Amino acid sequence: MKPRFTLPDPPEALKQRSTELTRKIRQTLKRHGSLPFSRFMELALYTPGLGYYASGLPKIGADGDFITAPEISPLFARCLARQASQILSKLEQPNVIEFGAGKGTLARDFLLALDEANQPLETYYIIELSADLKQKQAETLAPLPESLQQKVVWLDQLPQEPISAVIIANEVLDAMPVEKLRLEAEQTLRGFVVYNDEKQTFEWDYHTISEPDLQKTCNQILKQIGTPSPQGYETEVNANIHPWLRSIADFLHQGALLLIDYGYTRQEYYQPARKMGTLRCHYQHRAHSDPFFYPGLQDITAHVDFTQVAEAGFDVGFKIAGFTTQAHFLMSSGILELSAELSDPDNIVSSLKLAQQIKTLTLPNEMGENFKVIALTKNIDLPLMGFQLRDLRHQL
Repeated sequence: MKPRFTLPDPPEALKQRSTELTRKIRQTLKRHGSLPFSRFMELALYTPGLGYYASGLPKIGADGDFITAPEISPLFARCLARQASQILSKLEQPNVIEFGAGKGTLARDFLLALDEANQPLETYYIIELSADLKQKQAETLAPLPESLQQKVVWLDQLPQEPISAVIIANEVLDAMPVEKLRLEAEQTLRGFVVYNDEKQTFEWDYHTISEPDLQKTCNQILKQIGTPSPQGYETEVNANIHPWLRSIADFLHQGALLLIDYGYTRQEYYQPARKMGTLRCHYQHRAHSDPFFYPGLQDITAHVDFTQVAEAGFDVGFKIAGFTTQAHFLMSSGILELSAELSDPDNIVSSLKLAQQIKTLTLPNEMGENFKVIALTKNIDLPLMGFQLRDLRHQL
C-alpha cells in the first residue's frame, strides 16, 4: 500500500502490522460487500492488537502522532482538579471517573492537585480497554505516594451500580466512529468503504441513504446550509454520542460530566463553507485527510458537534451546566494563579516554559478556541467556576 501524501514511510515491521489489519478488514468486506465508514473507522482504531488505539504503538507525545493538553502542562490537570473539587465537595461519596486516560498524565497531576487541596476522594476510576495503556498508566502513576496509588482502580466496563462522581473525558468524543455523509442538490449519500484490488487500497463508495434517522439528520443539515453547490457538501455525524451519554446517565446517581474536545456549535459546524467536513487523520504530528493511509498506524478523528452533545445530554436527564472555550475555562479555573504558584522567580527558563505552556493551552490560534468544555450535571445544582468568565450556552 503506497502512501498518497508526503508523509514519513513507516518501518517495515509497522507496514506488516498495517497489512495484517487490512487483511482482517478485507475479510469483513468480503462478507458484507462494503462497510459503512463508521464500521471501517471502528475496525481501524479498535481491532484488538492491531487497531490504532488497541495496539502498543506510541500515540501521544514526541514519539507518537499528536499531543494532548495534559501532556503540554500540569496546569491543565490542576485547573480541572479545581473545578472537580468544587463539585466533589458537594457529593456524599466523592469519586472521579476518567475515560480514556492515555498515558496517565492527567490522572497523576489531577490526584496530586486534589491531595494538595486536601480534597477528600474515595476512588479514582480509570475506564480503559487497552491492556497496553493500562500498563503505561500504571507506570506513570507509580511515583505517586502509596496513599494516592491505592485510590486508583481500573475498570474495563462501566460501573454496574449507581455512583456519585465527577466524570472526565478529555478528547474522547473525537475518537468515536462517525458516519460520513455527502449531500448533493438531488440526493443524500452515505459513505461506505470498498477495497480496490487493482490499486491495492481502500476507497470511498457512496450509497443513497435508506436509514430514516440519517435522512432526518441530512434534512436538518440542509436547512442549515441551503442547497449544496454542484461540488456537493461532505460532513460527518457521530451517532454514538446519545447512547454513550445514556449509558453514563444510567449509572451516575449524582455529579457531573466534564467533556473537553475540539469542535463547534451546530451553527459553526455545518457552515456552507465547511464543505469538506472535519475528518482528520494524525500521523507522526502531521494532519491529513486520507483515512485509508496505512490502517492502524494513524489516528482518525472528527470534530464534535457540541449542540448535539447538549441535546443528547438533556434528553437522557442531564442539565447543561456550562459551555465555553478551553481558554476561558482555564482562565476561570485560575490557570494564571496556579502558574504563579508553580513559577520560580529565580529560574527564568522555568518561568518562560510555563508562559509558553499557557500560551499553547489558551491562545486562539493554538488550543484556546478550537477546544471547548461542556459540563453536564445530574442531581446537583451550583454555579460552576470554570464557566464564570464566559458561558456560551446561549450559542448551543
